[in-house]
Amino acid sequence: MKKSIKDFDLNNKKVIIRVDFNVPIKDNKILDDNRIISSLKTIKYAIDNNAKIILLSHLGRIKTEEDKLVNDLKVVVKRLSELLNKDVIFVDETRGKVLEDTINNLKPKDIVLVQNTRYEDLDGKLESSNDEELGEYWASFGDIFINDAFATSHRSHASNVGIASNIESGIGFLVLEELDKLKMLDDPKRPYTVILGGAKVSDKIGVIESLSKTCDYILIGGGMAYTFLKSLGYNIGKSLLDNESIDFCDKMLKKYKDKIILPVDSVVSKKFNEDVCIKNNEDFDSNDIALDIGEKTIEKFKEILKSSNTVFWNGPLGYSEYEKYSKGTKDILEFLSKQDKTVIIGGGDTASSAINFGYKNSFTHISTGGGAALELIEGKTLPGIDVIEDK
Repeated sequence: MKKSIKDFDLNNKKVIIRVDFNVPIKDNKILDDNRIISSLKTIKYAIDNNAKIILLSHLGRIKTEEDKLVNDLKVVVKRLSELLNKDVIFVDETRGKVLEDTINNLKPKDIVLVQNTRYEDLDGKLESSNDEELGEYWASFGDIFINDAFATSHRSHASNVGIASNIESGIGFLVLEELDKLKMLDDPKRPYTVILGGAKVSDKIGVIESLSKTCDYILIGGGMAYTFLKSLGYNIGKSLLDNESIDFCDKMLKKYKDKIILPVDSVVSKKFNEDVCIKNNEDFDSNDIALDIGEKTIEKFKEILKSSNTVFWNGPLGYSEYEKYSKGTKDILEFLSKQDKTVIIGGGDTASSAINFGYKNSFTHISTGGGAALELIEGKTLPGIDVIEDK
């Protein structure tokens, strides 16, 4: 078992907390602050225990100077201060004398948010490649490191693995909850059904192979469904196709023909965001683009889910951010919200859909990490958690 924030005396200690403030921002406004809210329990615990708090987070990806302008964490400070009802200091740099002096002058209960850790990726990907010198430098800021960013724990970065390799470390309350809830899938109450959506099959080959051995059904929607249908010989028109994964789909369907459940109909259009209709698999023409699952598929999925006792879902069933193509995802969310069963939403776009459509508190757990959740239930080691000290 890993050490947690509760295992340390935080009084008057400089505590570095890796949080996940990778929130969607448009026109300098935060569109969804759920990731900030999810971090509050750990931050408040550090405040209550008289710590000097240093927050690190990334925001987006930084490849150019222009990326820095649109992925500036300054916008987060105002919202975090409002949520904590407390001023948060912001330092607009990731290294240097101003940052060092600010940290050295912190008093107990003070909080400083450091600028986007991925600014260090602009010249040599120092953050994302877990540069040893950068990890040591950031670790020098504090006495204790707490990883509370589950969503990045499947990555070995300077701001998690790099720091934890150099000072005492533990996990925060958000990561504790994630590990506790996702552990329920180690020995699920059966029948156990997995819903997989999203775009490319190649992104989920490992998890499909792993879960096919352990679950009772896999319901496949989203863009990835049409590569499976193509492998069966269907004309999928101009729907999303992952050519390199056709052989894999064919192999899996032959091996698990009664376990993998595909759409039987789809919402299609000739052009994106134009008029739609519903077509059965055998009725596609060469110009059709499938953008959501159809009514028959929704009902087919519901029948299987009705008899399931555990459900894990990762990936929307269509382009759910657009109203015309959101019915499949919405209907299944609504159906599951009314069922008395264990339902775990596996982060990423699925979590966003569940929250944005009004189901934030309707399920057993909504994970904050898509890729991290998938890798954990696939049985992989998460570097950002593996590096943390054991009790």
